[in-house]
Amino acid sequence: MKDGPVRVGIIGSQFQADCQAAAISMIEDDMTVVAVASPTAAHAQGLADRYKIPQVYSDYKELAKDPAVEAVTITAPNALHCEMTIAMARAGKHVICEKPLCVTPAEADAMIEACHANGVLLLYAEELFFTPKYRKAKEMADSGAFGKVHLIKQSEKHFGPHAEWFWDVKRAGGGALLDLGSHGIGFAWWFLGRPKILSAYAHLGTYVHGDKTQLDDEAVTIIEFEGSAFSIIENSWARRGGMDDRIEIYGEGGLTIANLHMGNALQTYSEHGFAYAVEKAPTTTGWTYPVFEELWNYGFPQEMRHFARAIRGLEAPQATGEDGKVVLEAIFAAYASAGLGRKVSLPYQTTAERPVDEWLNRRNA
Repeated sequence: MKDGPVRVGIIGSQFQADCQAAAISMIEDDMTVVAVASPTAAHAQGLADRYKIPQVYSDYKELAKDPAVEAVTITAPNALHCEMTIAMARAGKHVICEKPLCVTPAEADAMIEACHANGVLLLYAEELFFTPKYRKAKEMADSGAFGKVHLIKQSEKHFGPHAEWFWDVKRAGGGALLDLGSHGIGFAWWFLGRPKILSAYAHLGTYVHGDKTQLDDEAVTIIEFEGSAFSIIENSWARRGGMDDRIEIYGEGGLTIANLHMGNALQTYSEHGFAYAVEKAPTTTGWTYPVFEELWNYGFPQEMRHFARAIRGLEAPQATGEDGKVVLEAIFAAYASAGLGRKVSLPYQTTAERPVDEWLNRRNA
C-alpha cells in the first residue's frame, strides 16, 4: 500500500471538474490533484491556475501515461465515460467516475470488467451517499426512528446544466432524468439498503428548452422496490432560481424532511447583487438564499476522502461501478416507461443506444 495523499488526475475542466478540484483541496492529507486533461486548453489552464495543478494535458490518453497519477476522476461527457475508464484501467489507474456511470449496461459491464482485470477500483461518484443531512436521515431510519420506511421522495431541480454537451442527445444520452434522476434513484435504493428494484414508471417532457434540445427537461419517476417500498423522484432542468435539492422519508412510525440548501442559507435581499449565491442561480439581486460551506453540505469532500481511503485499502468502497450499473438499468426502464405510457418491470432488456432513445424513438414513431 502506498503512503501519502492519493495523486489524482482530473479528466474534464468545466463545472464538475472545478467542484472536484475544490473538494480535493479541502482534504489535502488524503488526496491531491497533480494533473488535468481537457481538449479545451483555456478551461484546462484556468482550472490548473485556480488550484495550482502542476500538469496540463490536452488529451486524456497522455494523462494515462503520467506515472505520477495514481487515480483519475472522470467529469467528461457521458458518452466518453466507458472508453476513458477502460483506457485508465489498462494504464493501472484507479477510476472515479461521475454519474451516470456510462450510457448503456453493456458499457457498464465493460468498465467493471476492465477495472477488475487490471486490479484497480471503479468508484461511482454519487455524492448523495455522503451528503451530511441525508446520511443523518439514513442513520435515524436505520436506528428505527421511523419504523418501516415505505416512501422516499427525492427532488433535484434547476434551470439546466452549465456545459453545452449536456443538451446534446448523443453526448449526454438523456436529459433531466438521466442527469439528476441518477442521484434520486441511487439515493432511494441506497437508503433502503439496496433492495431489488421491481419496476419504474415515468412521465417526461420537453417543456421549456425545446429550442435547444430534444432531451427531457422535466421528469417524474416512481420506482418500486422489493419489500413494499417505493420512491418518487422529481427532476427538472426548467426550475428558475438556482438549485433545489430535498428529501422526504416516510415510515409507519415517523418521517423526516431535509432541504439540502435552506438550512445552510442566509435569507438575503440585495439591490446591488454580489458574487455568488448558490449553484445554478443566475442572479444575486432581489431575494436570494446564499449558501455557505456548499461543497461540504453536498458531500463532495467526504466522498473524495472516502475514495482516497478506499484506494489506500483503508475502507471498503461504498459506491462502485456495480452500483452505477443498477441505477443505469432503472433509468433505462424509466425512459421505456415514458415511451410506452405504462409501468415497466425490471430486469428490463434494452437494445437502445442510449437511455433517452427508449422515449424519443417511441414518441417520434
